[in-house]
Amino acid sequence: MEAMARMVNGRIGGGRVRVFATWLTIVSGWLVTTESAVHAAGHRTANFIVEAPTEALARKIGDAAEQYRHTLAVEWTGSPLPRWSRPCPITAQVAPNLGAGGATSFVFDRGEVFNWTMTIQGSEERILDSVLPHEITHTIFASHFRQPLPRWADEGACTTVEHPVERARQHRMLLEFLTTGRGIAFPEMFAMKEYPADVLPLYSQGYSLARYLIERGGRHKYVSFVAEGLATENWSGALAKHYGVTSVAQMQHVWLDWVKQGCPAPPASLAAATPPPAAAWSATTRGQSPDSVPASQAPVATAPVTTSAARTSIYAQARQGGQPAAAVR
Repeated sequence: MEAMARMVNGRIGGGRVRVFATWLTIVSGWLVTTESAVHAAGHRTANFIVEAPTEALARKIGDAAEQYRHTLAVEWTGSPLPRWSRPCPITAQVAPNLGAGGATSFVFDRGEVFNWTMTIQGSEERILDSVLPHEITHTIFASHFRQPLPRWADEGACTTVEHPVERARQHRMLLEFLTTGRGIAFPEMFAMKEYPADVLPLYSQGYSLARYLIERGGRHKYVSFVAEGLATENWSGALAKHYGVTSVAQMQHVWLDWVKQGCPAPPASLAAATPPPAAAWSATTRGQSPDSVPASQAPVATAPVTTSAARTSIYAQARQGGQPAAAVR
């Protein structure tokens, strides 16, 4: 009988980190308790139950979570997620000067994933444009792969959907880590199944490598690469098959050279590579309930997440003539 494993994945920000590891349990992030939590208001959507300081904020977070859940699932896997059998509770601690971060837990058991729980914190701005899409991406990967991912591949990819300000911060931290001896050798990083004691370099390095790979084939190719590595446990072979890099060690050399050059954009031919049809990606993403639900329980269409010009999310979409425009990058 396959063991049940509870996974907790997080988004770290604000410079404060706690990491706990116990048997079959991995926890990243932190929880903040304030008096506002006692008086929190709630809002329910098709897949989320949100608790936030005000009803208006709970509604905003819930609607944004549904939008990210749909849009990001298509971005990564080619098709939207089916409805979960039970909604994911989201507890939001929101304050202007609160460090941004979050943690999302779920259970893997015999090919199923369930018992979602999400805790997010930060300013309203950072929650909506960085923390929430990061944590939603964790749920998409869990629903798609049905097993734990290498920590660098999971956290790195989830960081690529954050606001450009947050991604730039990760790059600055990466350069600091690489010049102060805190970098992680790729053979060690690829083998990690738990968070290391010095966790911040894992986030920065994982983000940078995920960015490098995604820029050279897109998100669908990245998902195929991770699936290959998980299935074969041969990451060198997966790199060779999907990116033409013969080994994990060579990947480290190629990546370091790219970082030294200032992380230049890939050739236009690679940047313009198109993903395979969505139909090729729909088979492995399974829900916990039938796709068809009563009309009274069907998800309600929500307006796109509103953002200011100064903090446009990379997944916020502007409406033009009733059609979504290209995602802002």
